[in-house]
Order: sequence, then C-alpha cells, then structure tokens
Amino acid sequence: MSDIQHGPLEERHRQLGASFAEFGGWLMPVSYAGTVGEHTATRTTVGLFDVSHLGKARVRGPGAADYVNSAFTNDLRRIGPGSAQYTMCCTESGGVVDDLIAYYIADDEIFLVPNAANNAAMVDLLTRHAPAGIEVIDEHRSHAVLAVQGPKSADVLTGLGLPADMDYMAYSDGELNGVAVRVCRTGYTGEQGYEVLPSWEAAGPVFDALVDAVTAAGGQLAGLGARDTLRTEMGYPLHGHELSLEISPVQARCGWAVGWKKDTFWGRDALLAEKQAGPRRLVRGLKAVDRGVLRAGLTVYDGDAAVGTTTSGTFSPTLKVGIALALIDTEHDIADGARLSVDVRGRRIGCDVVKPPFVEVKTR
Repeated sequence: MSDIQHGPLEERHRQLGASFAEFGGWLMPVSYAGTVGEHTATRTTVGLFDVSHLGKARVRGPGAADYVNSAFTNDLRRIGPGSAQYTMCCTESGGVVDDLIAYYIADDEIFLVPNAANNAAMVDLLTRHAPAGIEVIDEHRSHAVLAVQGPKSADVLTGLGLPADMDYMAYSDGELNGVAVRVCRTGYTGEQGYEVLPSWEAAGPVFDALVDAVTAAGGQLAGLGARDTLRTEMGYPLHGHELSLEISPVQARCGWAVGWKKDTFWGRDALLAEKQAGPRRLVRGLKAVDRGVLRAGLTVYDGDAAVGTTTSGTFSPTLKVGIALALIDTEHDIADGARLSVDVRGRRIGCDVVKPPFVEVKTR
C-alpha cells in the first residue's frame, strides 16, 4: 500500500464522509451514503463521480491521428476534431491491452483516457512504435475527471454555465469558477451524462461547484461501488473482467468498436481470423431467478455440464435481483432465454440468459 496513488480531491472526499478502497493502484472513494442510494440517484436524478484515477496521455506531432488509427481497433477517420471515440489497444494475438477513449483534438494531436492501471503500458507501447516526429506524453496527473451522470445532468451543467447541448461522444470547452474545463458527452453509466475535465491543480473549485449543483438538483455524490453496479446493469465491459489479454473484443461482443475495413491496426489478423472462424466463447448476460448475489469467478452450468465462468456479478439495485456477465462456451448451443445455473458457494442459483443491457434507460 506504500506506493498507492492519491487523487487531487482526496481530502474533500474524506470531509464528505467517503469510504475508500484501492482500485487500479489508486485510493478512490467507494461510497458516501451507500451504493444502492447512489446508484438510484444516478438512475433517477443525477450522480457525481470522481474518476480522476483514469489515465491520460497525449499523442502529438505530424500524423498523430493517423498513427493512433494504425494502432487501435476503431476507425478514427469516422470522427474529427470535437469528437471522441471508444477504442481498444490489442496485442498481435488479439488480446486487449486496454480499452480507452480517444479525443480527436486535431490531425496532429490525440488525447487518450485509458484505464488507470494500464496507462503506463499504453504510453510505453505507443512510444516504442511511434514513427519519427511523433511524441507520446504521459499526462496521468494533468487533469481530474468528474463524471456528472443521470437524467438531470444536462440541467446541472447548464445551470453552471457549462456546455451541455452536444451529441454523444462530442466535447466542448467551458469555464467554471474561473477554471477552464473540457466537457465531454461521455460516461460509464448508460444514463445521459458528461465528464468534466479541469486541470489537476485546479480541480477543487470545480468539484465544489458541482457538488453544490448536484445536491441542489436532488442528486448525490457517488463512488466506484455505484459506478460498477451501473455499468454492470448496462452490460458494459470492464478491463480485467470482460476484456483482458486473454479475452478478445470478439469474445466480449465489442466488435462494433473494431474498424474491420481498416488496412492495419494492432491485432487485426488475429481478430479477423477469430471473427471468421467464430469465437470459442462469448460474453452473455445472466439474470438470477433464485435469491443470491452473483460475483465474478463462479462456474456456470447447463444441467450438469460446466459451460462458462462469470466475469462480473452484482445485485442490481434497479431490478432487485442478481445479475452477471459470463463467458459462455459457444460449443454449447445456448439461446437467449435459456435457464442455466451458477454455483454460489456450493448452492446452484438459477439464472436466465438475457441480452444486455439488463436495464433500459432513456437519454436525450
């Protein structure tokens, strides 16, 4: 624990009553008043999350966008300045080094937000493969990231004079409490939401203003516990669970984030071959029909046959039942709606196979 990293707002979180845990090498707020209440506030009004632990890196120089496009799975040519894109960095064998957001600043500048634990690996890979003239900069502590998520998120931002009328995955610049911020129409909850990026050093006044506005709107501060239950309800993958060096985008059903027609990207040949042959396993959704909380790492059964393993699991605060994502072997012909079971400490929990998202949300 001696080398654990600390965010720019830790003391403020302590004063607000947060409980903490280590995540991705960082000490982060897990909850304030309880995960279920924070989850529900985000689904019904608005939640405020500090996810400043997320990585940051910048690729710049002539042809920076082309270089990033040649490395990562998605096709940056589909977007331009003012837009962002979900993409993945893969190994040549098709495993996922990380999934991340790429912000298209200009043809000669791309800003990246990887997962916290993978930031250094991403910077190292991009640096080692960069052509002459391309600079890769580790900016992990350059910006805080404050996620405002929920049906009232646009109202909160508009009330603070920040830009909110933008398309999904677009971004715009603004100012709050005298601090320049970048506002991105992104998030990890499935709800209407934004991520506000002030500089690391000036994050305090921005956070304070957002706390006041969110609570005035009937919302709550929310920790990583609620962030995880919210993303699981949407079926969103988490690196290290549904995506990893051993779990490809094809297996994770993330082929929509692969530019299959691109001439080159890391792992292209392996992923094309897997797509053509069909993956040996696929991520599926499981919804419990019996009482019990599903967790990661549990064996999934079809009758007496073991057919897969859960990768994420939780109690859904919205549905009031256990839900899970699981890697299911494709050699077993299991259709949506099939009844399987999960071994929870020696007890079989009946589960129906469902297609995520588990919860339907409305955005505008």
